Amino acid sequence: MYFAIMATDVADSLAARLEARPAHLTRLQALQDAGRLLVAGPHPAIETVDPGPAGFTGSLIIAEFPSAAAAQAWAAEDPYVAAGVYADVVIKPFKPVLPA
Repeated sequence: MYFAIMATDVADSLAARLEARPAHLTRLQALQDAGRLLVAGPHPAIETVDPGPAGFTGSLIIAEFPSAAAAQAWAAEDPYVAAGVYADVVIKPFKPVLPA
């Protein structure tokens, strides 16, 4: 089943986010290589693809896991968690409908 991993950043997270980004992307690439990643990306703090120093307010990852517990365990190991980027992480089951 797919799960949405929705994370909210702490204030002024940009420096920590940039430092942890390579390791974060490596984990996402592993999900993609396994055919389990539907989509992943950050939420810019302002309406632009590159928010510059405004940074980001959080992230969304939608990926396939065998259970909510497995999704939670995977999310808990994220480099952004270890770096203190995220204030909180919410995980919910997700049902893709469109595009079909």
